[in-house]
Amino acid sequence: MKLLCLGLNHRTAPVEVRERFAVSTSKLGSVACELAAMTGVAEGLVISTCNRTEFYLVASDARQAFEQLESHLAQKTQLAPDVADHLYRLEQTSVTRHLCQVVSGLNSMLLGETEIFGQVKQSYQAALEAGATSSVLNRIFQRAFGVGKKVRTETSIQQGSTSVGNVAVDLAEKIFGHLKDSEVMILGAGEMSRITAQSLVSRGARSIFVANRSYDRAVELAAEMGGSAVRFDAWQKVLERVDVVISSTGCPFPIVHRADVEQARHARKFRPLFFIDIAVPRDIDPAVGDIEEVYLYDIDTLEQLAEEARSRRHLQIEQCERIIETELAKFELPG
Repeated sequence: MKLLCLGLNHRTAPVEVRERFAVSTSKLGSVACELAAMTGVAEGLVISTCNRTEFYLVASDARQAFEQLESHLAQKTQLAPDVADHLYRLEQTSVTRHLCQVVSGLNSMLLGETEIFGQVKQSYQAALEAGATSSVLNRIFQRAFGVGKKVRTETSIQQGSTSVGNVAVDLAEKIFGHLKDSEVMILGAGEMSRITAQSLVSRGARSIFVANRSYDRAVELAAEMGGSAVRFDAWQKVLERVDVVISSTGCPFPIVHRADVEQARHARKFRPLFFIDIAVPRDIDPAVGDIEEVYLYDIDTLEQLAEEARSRRHLQIEQCERIIETELAKFELPG
């Protein structure tokens, strides 16, 4: 019996191709059973995330299994024959090496990301409960989870925030010690502002205020986040109570000036105030950052900090690969 993997990911296929192969969480088990029911196939499992779909098989004949699966997928996705160019085909040790890299976050769009570990576990559990796996896939996936845990505990591959939003949240925690009961105001209802605000809430921020030139959009975003909408001409008053301001309005000139902050300082009792300016052009006059208790970071500074973290993660790749190769030497594969 041969261990096989047929898949595509963000490196081999654009999103319009990947989405055609996507398998919903509710169907992971049934699709795994479809794989295991193919001629000459004893076990099957599918991993499907926004960045990859991979089919794992244990089959008696590799060529027959790949041809059978590709034919099945061509009918199911109704894609042109050249879609096969986006697929990778792996056998035996190459499969286990690839799986270990996936589980360890080395094969992710965001190097070292942790979400994939849980997603692969969910896929495995679905196939296991559906009865689509047996001794080979059970052993291989359990071992891969062990390798993934070893990589994450013995290296720094997942340390440091690598996205602008998470860098901003980390800085906020350093400034305030913790974000418990902090209040946040969003100026502009853009996607990056929403993501950053959600990260702040996940770390303990209590209240969200949303000010936007389109009040309807402010109401919509505030409702989504369990916050309060603010008329755009009233944001200065809210400045007196919040701890963090995230700004991304798309305005061609600064909307927050030093005088606005100076006016609010007495009402704030000179408490620390953190401005996250992710707008281009900038929303916040750089002079605001000269105020003693005010911390101002713009998109370039945040991106630089994120890039430094990404660089540190890349330096860990060689160490991660050594761990994987050491563990692979202990794997015993069929046939």
